[in-house]
Amino acid sequence: MPLYKSISVNSQTTVKIWKIEESYEDLMQPLNLKTVSLERVLGMKSELHQRGFLSVRHLLREFGYTDQDLFYVENGKPHLKDGKHISITHSFTFSGVIVSDAEVGIDIEKQREKIAIIAKKFVDYEFNYLKPEAEDYVRKLTVIWGIKESLYKLFATPGMLFREHFLVIPFTFEDDETVCWIDYDGRKYRYNSRYLEFEGFTCAYVLG
Repeated sequence: MPLYKSISVNSQTTVKIWKIEESYEDLMQPLNLKTVSLERVLGMKSELHQRGFLSVRHLLREFGYTDQDLFYVENGKPHLKDGKHISITHSFTFSGVIVSDAEVGIDIEKQREKIAIIAKKFVDYEFNYLKPEAEDYVRKLTVIWGIKESLYKLFATPGMLFREHFLVIPFTFEDDETVCWIDYDGRKYRYNSRYLEFEGFTCAYVLG
């Protein structure tokens, strides 16, 4: 299908989400990929990953970019040639891209019960307000993971740990935003984060 959702976060920031329903062939057909991108997609063993990769290139087109406008630096962080900031995500049947004048990060996750099993690996401070018996426990954990993954993508610094260096201020689903912090190397950084849910998935993004 074409674009699933477009969100104008503010005058400098836009999020676009794609629902991946097309075949690999249909996604590939209109694209003009760089050699390195073509080699990468052809080397993927999973067609799901291939389709995710290609759907991101379709999202780039929605922003007015092509694959040629996107490049990656050593830490794996994507950049755009015009200097705007970009972050990319895909999970199963959805992909997302955020483009902004400021530093940004984005993540899409499928809501799955097994996240409760690994909660202690990425949650510390947040256990002060989380209630494991609550109906929305898995949904809240998924938001926290998505925000922390977005922070990690934004900061792109090796050695950062979700549990120790990132924290998410209490939030509700009546609101769609909260504050999050990075506490790393003796410094604290404050960011605004937003989140939304659709079809059993959670999208979170962080604004610098």
